[in-house]
Amino acid sequence: MDHIVTVQDAVTAFADFMEPTDAELDAIEREMPVILADVDLLDAHIVTLDRTPTEVDERRIRRARRRALAARVALVNRASGTSLPGGAA
Repeated sequence: MDHIVTVQDAVTAFADFMEPTDAELDAIEREMPVILADVDLLDAHIVTLDRTPTEVDERRIRRARRRALAARVALVNRASGTSLPGGAA
């Protein structure tokens, strides 16, 4: 007689190892302003998918693009500031 074995134990046996580490969660937290700015930019583009963008839409896209770029610059500046010792002379 063959036994039918479920794979539930094999699937959930590694669940603890699949959780993000504290370092990964910290990295996500640091990148959250960039993620949110990118979401705003995507929202601005999505609004204009089915119609011709108005001037207000174009301004919204430009502002969202600037915020996304500023968030990326701030992230890079923070990352370079923490990894390089010292400062400008």
